[in-house]
Amino acid sequence: MYRFQHETSDGYRKYFAEIVGFFVVEDHVFNTASGLVNQAYLDQVWENALSKITVALRTHSAYCTEANLMLEVKKLILLFSETLRSYGYHVDPVHNLLLEIQEHYNEILMKHCVQTFRSIFDDDSYHPIEVATEEEYRKVVAIFPFRDEALEHAPFPKKFPFSRFVPGIFDEVKDFIRECLKFSEDLNVSQTEVEDMVRKATNLLLTRTLGGCLSSLIKKPNVGLLQLIQITINTNYLEDASVYLEQFISSIFNRCCGDSHHVAKLQGRTMFKDARKDAEDQIYEQLKAKIGEFLELAHYDWLLVEPEGQASNYMMDLIAFLNNVFQAFTNLPDKVAQTACMTACQHLATALLNILTSEDVKYISMGALQQFNLDVIQCEQFASSEPVKGFKEGVLQMFFVELRQLLDLFMAEDWSTYFHDHGKETSRYLRVNPSLALLLLEKVREADKKKNIFSSLKQKERDKKKLQETVLKQLRQLVA
Repeated sequence: MYRFQHETSDGYRKYFAEIVGFFVVEDHVFNTASGLVNQAYLDQVWENALSKITVALRTHSAYCTEANLMLEVKKLILLFSETLRSYGYHVDPVHNLLLEIQEHYNEILMKHCVQTFRSIFDDDSYHPIEVATEEEYRKVVAIFPFRDEALEHAPFPKKFPFSRFVPGIFDEVKDFIRECLKFSEDLNVSQTEVEDMVRKATNLLLTRTLGGCLSSLIKKPNVGLLQLIQITINTNYLEDASVYLEQFISSIFNRCCGDSHHVAKLQGRTMFKDARKDAEDQIYEQLKAKIGEFLELAHYDWLLVEPEGQASNYMMDLIAFLNNVFQAFTNLPDKVAQTACMTACQHLATALLNILTSEDVKYISMGALQQFNLDVIQCEQFASSEPVKGFKEGVLQMFFVELRQLLDLFMAEDWSTYFHDHGKETSRYLRVNPSLALLLLEKVREADKKKNIFSSLKQKERDKKKLQETVLKQLRQLVA
């Protein structure tokens, strides 16, 4: 089999020249030397050669990794087939092979786009684009079709809601479409076929190539919470811009945007929705992980006699972090921001309850419980501050109701009400499970045992201990 040089077109040029030379000579002999060769002989030789030519071209073009070289090879194949067609040879299989090679050409373009997409992602700051002049503003909107009347009339400097990768990705997809069209030039196929090819290739670029790059970006361990929020915002704008890609392709083929004649519609919207869902899920997980990091800093003195009078430092830092995070949710859809906020409150409430019930905590004084209560109050104040818009009053506070009722019960020592109303829907302590109350009261009793021995001799302490034992007995009966 002929050996091609895969880095240049020289091997293809030499290969075609030798074949054309042979068959042109054979044709000349056929037309000038009567009886030496006949048409049947020529046809048979050409058919044998044709099968080998298509195999060789199919095999060696598959090794090509440069789009520009593929365009050169395409031109040589066209020249080769048209030359032999002019001598009456049947070249349709060569033309059909070009359509196969075109798919490989598109794959080469997509592989190039992978590197470009990754570079765009790596170079992005993941902060909204800020422009200081009208010229800078016009440069952005010239690349990406974003129109916002309020932003247009806002004073400089002003910020777009999306970061740099939005116009970068949009522009790269348009470049891909232009490059796709280059291979179709002079292929003698219908405009409809070319348009469908472009749409199918663009769909593959969006769903497989860009979708894969976005998925990898979202799952990178070094992509932080604020970056994920910006990525989610960005995918919203790219999804909305899908219609402009439709218009761009339609304008190339002089179609109106509403024409549904072509076979393959762009599927970018679905891909961007999927990517955004992945990013949103990562936001929720990272939010919980970050809350967990703050809670790891919690160090309670479980034998504290008196509370410190203010919330713990770790809790103040956690609430400040949450306030900053939810300010960054401004440009996210309300539903995403609300889900993130509910996720944070639910996770925080559960984690705080787990601290109280942890097997590692063997005893809890009332002073420690009061200090813990100050931290829970901070959480409740955060929940009632409407960190994101759209919640009905009291929705976020509901996540802390179990903690609130439990703490109120213990600090007020309102056991008579608890037992009297137990099982009633109107109970003030409806959310306090007897087994939870039993577990916590046993820890309080263990803390009381560690008090000074002289204090345990006081009548008040003896009465308290007696009441504790009575309550513990009743709780065990409810649990049994």
